[in-house]
Formats: sequence, structure tokens, C-alpha cells
Amino acid sequence: MSPSIRLSCVVLDCPDPAVLARFYGELLGWRADEPEGDGRWVTLRNPEGGAHLAFQRDPDFQPPTWPSRERPQMLHLDLDVTDVETYHRRALELGATLLQDPPRDFTVYADPAGHPFCLCRIDG
Repeated sequence: MSPSIRLSCVVLDCPDPAVLARFYGELLGWRADEPEGDGRWVTLRNPEGGAHLAFQRDPDFQPPTWPSRERPQMLHLDLDVTDVETYHRRALELGATLLQDPPRDFTVYADPAGHPFCLCRIDG
């Protein structure tokens, strides 16, 4: 039997894991585990069984300055949506900041901690 490997979790550093977990939990409709380690870590469980999303406290976190390269992004999340307008409004209501209007098929935002993410239009 050969060894196996799979992606289990993507972890984002941030100043307040509970706040960022609440943002993505509401946006994605995922459930958060109880905070661990005095609130230093919160995991959102993917209900479809794929990779989870977790948030780790970093008191010295400084958000990327995208599109400037002063503090470049290390990664960003692409979230596929069939109804961009609905999720656009929802993301903004939850505390996202619009960074770039869509060319046609995606829009770039910053989450409440400043991480860039995209809502990507897919055909439903």
C-alpha cells in the first residue's frame, strides 16, 4: 500500500480568529468549532468533507497591501458563486471591503483582517 496525502486545512493568520471565523462561517454557511488555546485558533468545518479553513492568532499580523507589493499577499481564496450580486452584498454586509470591481467573472475583496479573496462567477 502506498502512502496517501491530502489537503486537510488552509490556515490564515489574523489578529482575532473568532472574528474572522465568524465572517467566513457566515459567508460560506460553515460551522465553527469552539475556539482552542485561549482563542488562538478557530477551525471552520467544510460540511462537504473537503479542506477546512482555520484561523490562527498572530498579534503582529499586518495585512497585505494588494494590489501594491509593499506587503504582498501570500495566498488568496477563490470562492465560486452562481449569484455574484447576492454574495457581493452579503460579503460587504459581513465586513468585507471591495478592492477591485469585476472584469466580468470575478470580484476582489479584503476580508475583515485584510486578506484578499475573490468571488468567482460560475454557471449554475
